[in-house]
Amino acid sequence: MDSGCYTALITPFAEDDVDHNGLLQLIKFQVANGITGILAAGTTGESPTLDWNEHHQVIEAVTTNTKGKCLCIAGTGSNNTRESLSATEQAFHVGVDAVLLVDPYYNGPSSLEIRKEYVEPIANAFPDLKIIPYVIPGRTGAQLLPEDLAVLYSEYKNVDTVKEATANLDNMKRTRECCGQGFTILSGDDSMTYKMMADPEINAAGVISVISNIVPKAVADMVCFLSQGNQAEAKNLMTALEPLFNLVSVKTKETTPYGEVVCRARNPLPVKSLMSVLGMPSGHCRQPLGKMTKNGMNVVIDAARSVHTAHPEVFQPIVDFFKVDIDERLNNPSYREDLCYHN
Repeated sequence: MDSGCYTALITPFAEDDVDHNGLLQLIKFQVANGITGILAAGTTGESPTLDWNEHHQVIEAVTTNTKGKCLCIAGTGSNNTRESLSATEQAFHVGVDAVLLVDPYYNGPSSLEIRKEYVEPIANAFPDLKIIPYVIPGRTGAQLLPEDLAVLYSEYKNVDTVKEATANLDNMKRTRECCGQGFTILSGDDSMTYKMMADPEINAAGVISVISNIVPKAVADMVCFLSQGNQAEAKNLMTALEPLFNLVSVKTKETTPYGEVVCRARNPLPVKSLMSVLGMPSGHCRQPLGKMTKNGMNVVIDAARSVHTAHPEVFQPIVDFFKVDIDERLNNPSYREDLCYHN
């Protein structure tokens, strides 16, 4: 892939149906704000709760509405190779530019099995389609290792990129060491992007970003500055965006009748909640994801307020595109009343 900012696009829901009008608005918003590509049907788009028909509809909608404007990557990974082959075939036929294959989750194959029984069959079946392994052991319980990734790169010209979300800098450096400088490493973790792109031993080319759903221009500008070697300007943007990057996972302490517990709201729940507060198409998450706690929502609102106070330009594209008043949206409790639990 070329260097740049790729958005792992939120899939908005209206009640329990995919909000196709909202999806189109989000695509237009992303394209208008300079992103390089859009990932359709990834974790941020709630792929685990899309049925396969919805999955294909979302991919087709994103592909159709990005042609000639930016790249489209389709999430077609699974813990079932036959399922992934079928999803990749449908994505290929609607004209996606690449597919993203998350490491198989729950059944936990070894790195060797991921290479031989998962990525290789798909790379073989679609030699003209770019295949991007997605390494995120924190969600999958499995990991394609740098050594097997390098074997794939040496044998398949269409496997020349990885989405790296291990949060392990040594693993990333090992990937660069094994695969060489011609291989593309993309950050899969917003908070790691600056380090990954600025470190010559990793030399990442960009990010598939969660927070760019909300602030695509700022994230794209940060990546552009890093690509140009302008680390000072990139660092300024990183500092401005850091409160939002911390929303990918929100941990709070909550009280139950039996004692205090830690509650973790994971992507996409905090991000979708903030998008709804800000007046962007988003909707609720599908079950079993639910709502924020009040404490969690306070963390989300406080982060957004801190960014808006110190760097109002970060949210300006939302104002311009969706015609909202950010101050009013963040300070009026009615906009978040239905987005958090009350007991």
